[in-house]
Amino acid sequence: MICSSCQICTQTIMACRHLSRRLSLCVRISSRWACSSLNKLLQQNSIGHQNPSFVPAITWNQLSKRLYSSTASTCFNIQDEDDFQKRVIESSTPVIVDFHATWCGPCKLLTPRLEKIVDNQKGDVVLAKVDVDDNTEIAMQYGVQSVPTVIAVSKGKKVDQFIGLQPDDMIESFVEKLKL
Repeated sequence: MICSSCQICTQTIMACRHLSRRLSLCVRISSRWACSSLNKLLQQNSIGHQNPSFVPAITWNQLSKRLYSSTASTCFNIQDEDDFQKRVIESSTPVIVDFHATWCGPCKLLTPRLEKIVDNQKGDVVLAKVDVDDNTEIAMQYGVQSVPTVIAVSKGKKVDQFIGLQPDDMIESFVEKLKL
């Protein structure tokens, strides 16, 4: 059982989110590998844990719930135009689309703030992250001329947008308007 209140365990789980991205098509082998790897990390981090008798153990079901909950399910990267069509345009949930670039300083500051705000919405809104260098066609379709550009999409239609780094309260009101 994982100690849900322990910061060490929480940080370890967050660090292991990358395991979900590394899973191969063979789920049975991958899930055993992922659980084994996570358990090793938890055992290493349990040294000095509040409870010296703490024995970390996690099953695939527990791992997948933790990996695919929270930001893992509310924030995602767009891979191509087909992925954008399925996950943004055809989404029944309102979507915040973050057009960004890896070289953009303001993008590096805005994206984690967007993720946190969207994660606090508990699934009422999701965040799609679009790298403009990898998806220039999508960026051109939406008239993105500078980054970061954030667009709100509801029922397949663009309903609002802002450009540049904004304060958290402005971002929160932007997201709240989308939920209405």
